[in-house]
Parts: sequence; structure tokens; C-alpha cells
Amino acid sequence: MFGLFKKKSEVEKLQNQYEKLMADWHKLSTTNRAESDKKYAEAQLISDKIDNLKKN
Repeated sequence: MFGLFKKKSEVEKLQNQYEKLMADWHKLSTTNRAESDKKYAEAQLISDKIDNLKKN
């Protein structure tokens, strides 16, 4: 209730995006391997950004 108007930090936004990409990756892994690999690569880039933000 009190966090209703709280803005998300950059790390939280990236984590949500990462989770969405990983879910898409998992769904595609059984049907389309090439698209699955692309989603995984995107997720890894976002993971690297998250790590860099947490270090700084």
C-alpha cells in the first residue's frame, strides 16, 4: 500500500525485463531454437548491465 507511488529503480526495471526474457527463452526452447538463443543472449546482456549497476 505504501509502495504504491514508489518509482522503480533502474535495477528493478532491468530485473523485470530479464525475468520476462528468460520466460520467453524457456517457452521458445522447445519450439524454435534460433529465437530461443537470441532471447538468451539478450537476457545475458541485461544481466551484465544489472551486475555493473550493482557494482557502482
